[in-house]
Amino acid sequence: MSITRDEDVLGGEPRIDGTRIGVRHVAARVIDSGQSPAHVADQLDVSLADVYESLSYYYAHIDELRKLEAENEAAFERVQESALKPKETVQ
Repeated sequence: MSITRDEDVLGGEPRIDGTRIGVRHVAARVIDSGQSPAHVADQLDVSLADVYESLSYYYAHIDELRKLEAENEAAFERVQESALKPKETVQ
């Protein structure tokens, strides 16, 4: 199987072995963006088999991956809220 996990790469999220391309990234391009698997494979410079394995892994572990997505979105929102904002100017 070409899907692997390593705590030192992508925070342990599942990815295509030998790359930093996460399963969620592949799924987002195919499922959310409507790109064809062949196009995604070409753009990411991976095999078509890797794209299909990523999609298979995504659907086999969909609850876990959706939870990871929700956690990432929540972390992004926390960072965004605590980020410095420019001062408002008075006119």
